[in-house]
Amino acid sequence: MSIEHARARAFPKPWGVEDLRPWNNVGHDGNAIGEIWYERPDEAAVDPSLLLKLLFTSQPLSIQVHPDDAFAHSIGLQNGKTEAWYVLSAVPEAQVALGLRRHLTPQLLREAIDDGSISDLIVWHAVSADDVIFVPAGTIHAIGAGLVIAELQQRSDATFRLFDYGRKRELHIENAIVVANTGPADFQVQPNQLTAERRLLVSSPHFVFERIDLAPNSCWSLQAGRETWLLVLSGSAIAGSFDVAAGDALFAQSDRVAILAGATGMVCLVAYTGGGLLPHLLQRLTQPRAIQSGSVKTRRPQETN
Repeated sequence: MSIEHARARAFPKPWGVEDLRPWNNVGHDGNAIGEIWYERPDEAAVDPSLLLKLLFTSQPLSIQVHPDDAFAHSIGLQNGKTEAWYVLSAVPEAQVALGLRRHLTPQLLREAIDDGSISDLIVWHAVSADDVIFVPAGTIHAIGAGLVIAELQQRSDATFRLFDYGRKRELHIENAIVVANTGPADFQVQPNQLTAERRLLVSSPHFVFERIDLAPNSCWSLQAGRETWLLVLSGSAIAGSFDVAAGDALFAQSDRVAILAGATGMVCLVAYTGGGLLPHLLQRLTQPRAIQSGSVKTRRPQETN
């Protein structure tokens, strides 16, 4: 049983930004930060199956593709990398790319990578705040500039780059050709309103991704029977024994998280490992017992970067 306030770990990237507010207020000495990973506070704890992160882009990311589980296993990795994106903010011209304009043979894909024309073959889509994008393993994709994205993924760092916009990092041509779906990709994801509070964003064999909107001063129990992540987007709450606000994340497993939403309510993303939708994930309470008894104390581990 576990309810933990996640540690936010920042990673410099050449395409990142310096100002992470309102998601993180930690100074980084002028370094451009591209990613914040949410991790369990105990470094000795078992790694979760899912990785929740924030992406901050001032430049386009590389054109890349991730392997599925079968290919990952064949090269000695634990699992592949399917992911989903929730757009937190976007400049007016912000775009993401998914798939190719037309189907290519492996030889034509190799030629497009070699001469850089792959950058003209990917399909860019305009995005705005609250858009949801599902990126199954094998999908050729890229993220443009001017975006803040909450990304949920299988815990894997298996990324094969096809093109890198002049940054001259290593490309992974052979592996990319093997794993890539070399044609158009589905872009549109239609969220499904499950209840007044719950909106299903993505359901896959690897994870379920939801948005939850809680009314001001309302009380809830979150049933975290599976590995579960919660990321606060706006508002505030007492969740378990922690005060949480925008940019804070919780990890929970085999436990129930009592939530008392703050005076302006709370909007959050909740993700849990696959196996299907949990119909009783969220239950409304009259008052959580811990709050009734006055036993809730706020605790926050020290954040590191």
